[in-house]
Amino acid sequence: MQKGADQPIVMSGIRPTGFLHLGNYFGALKNYVRMQDEFTCYFMVADLHALTTLTETKELKANVSRVLAENIACGLDPDKVALYCQSHVYETNELYLILNMLAYVGELEKTVTFKEKVKLHPQNVNAGLLTYPVLQAADILLHRATLVPVGKDQEQHLEMTRNFSNRFNHRYGDVFPEAHAFNYGDELLKVPSLDGAGKMSKSENQYATIYLSDSDELILNKVKKAKTDSGTDPAAPMSESIVNLFNLMKLVCAPDVIKHYEDTYQSGTIRYGDLKKQLGEDMVKFISPIREKAESIRNDAKYLKEIMEKGAEKARKSAQATMLLVRDAIGLNYY
Repeated sequence: MQKGADQPIVMSGIRPTGFLHLGNYFGALKNYVRMQDEFTCYFMVADLHALTTLTETKELKANVSRVLAENIACGLDPDKVALYCQSHVYETNELYLILNMLAYVGELEKTVTFKEKVKLHPQNVNAGLLTYPVLQAADILLHRATLVPVGKDQEQHLEMTRNFSNRFNHRYGDVFPEAHAFNYGDELLKVPSLDGAGKMSKSENQYATIYLSDSDELILNKVKKAKTDSGTDPAAPMSESIVNLFNLMKLVCAPDVIKHYEDTYQSGTIRYGDLKKQLGEDMVKFISPIREKAESIRNDAKYLKEIMEKGAEKARKSAQATMLLVRDAIGLNYY
């Protein structure tokens, strides 16, 4: 599909906290790579969002570089998209301030993610945590995006974005379109953790998560220790841990390999040690090219600087056009 001026606009971001993992790839990045050929895309490293929970920022620069490098290594093309750092688009702060005038303390306090963060960070309940959805709305509305690839946990924030944009339009005049969740298919793919409990996460059990930066040896060790059953009764319902292993195989293994292990499970002859060895080797084959390309990009400081500058230029051009409309609608243009 040829992209043009009337192309729908996609906007999404990821915080530079923790390491990107297999769940990030299949749940988000893989879709981003497809979107870049069909839409006008703004993909952001949300470093300002990270400040709401970070009390120590000495690793922030390295984390931002790693996230940018891994995004590119996974297939994002900086020439096709605006790949930028949130803090480099200064208009974000201005729109964030204006939208705060349209956000009510009561509704912000009821946000599920705010309540969760308060429990996780009881000693750091700052105003940024409370107004996190407002900053997120500013990121989206700054580009007048209509499509936002988000998971279930962010749908409440997206609903609040629509509330803020509608309040602005009602009070000052139509400037912002409504943003809606968009992903290919009805459900986002959730990559199961290796311990059989939930999905892979940047902050939960790190040994149950496969990171895009993991070494070959570490990947093999993690998969080797993945939770399995002691029994192989094909008449019994397949346990969640075994379902998880087969779901992981579907991500990286060839169809004939998957069928072989499904057949051995049904015949009651499956050897989980062999399955995990195969899964580990195929995980290595999948991740090692991404890891090696990302490491090469991270070691090229000049290239990364150029990428950030190019992305910021694209994002600021869009943001400046929006803010002209915003200031004019409010009446903040005095000359």
